[in-house]
Amino acid sequence: MDKIFLEKLKTLTILYAEDEEGIRKKISDSLRYYVKSVIEAQNGERALQLYREQKPDILFTDIMMPKLDGIELVRTIRKDDVKMPIVIITAHTDKEYLLRAVDLHLEQYIIKPINLTDLKNALQKCVDVISKNHAFVRDLPGDYSYDFDSKVLTCRDKVIKLSKKEIAFFELLIQNRHRVVTYSELQNYIWQDEIMSDDALKSLVRNIRHKFPKDYIKNLSGIGYKLNDQIP
Repeated sequence: MDKIFLEKLKTLTILYAEDEEGIRKKISDSLRYYVKSVIEAQNGERALQLYREQKPDILFTDIMMPKLDGIELVRTIRKDDVKMPIVIITAHTDKEYLLRAVDLHLEQYIIKPINLTDLKNALQKCVDVISKNHAFVRDLPGDYSYDFDSKVLTCRDKVIKLSKKEIAFFELLIQNRHRVVTYSELQNYIWQDEIMSDDALKSLVRNIRHKFPKDYIKNLSGIGYKLNDQIP
């Protein structure tokens, strides 16, 4: 997976409906390695409720589930949403089920047992669809937003220019908002084969901080940096 593809995945939420807990947990754990979050549903009825409440970016669903099967779940969602990528993961290969799924505009129909290659291919197709429909924009504290596709930072519709290294620094902090990004990660991601000197890092952070409110980017001495989610 290339870096841009992985960056896009980290902005996405997947709703996964599967009534067999063992399978659901295993696939959900694999998906969490790539995406922002995975919402689990143990049946189609619960999946429909979670879809309406949380508006996920992608739906993965089994077919045979209690209360509401996967085909009817997708049919119901498609009445309101024809753009969301949907992937069916099922053990069924019967023509009856395949024919019922024909008009549902699925990105992929995966037969269990699923492997990592199947999962990656499905995610790639979903990302391609989302890219065609809208840009990958992340809303941030203080009325800021960042578009990963165009590499544009805005605040109240005003564009804020960032250098190449500032973009790499800021994207790394966005993708890891829940934790501190270490000095080692900054070295590997931004400077790569170059040497990251203390002066170079301080200069980069000083310049990018001028473009944000005070304390927007926090420093934990001896560890690294993170975005301050407490900014109103």
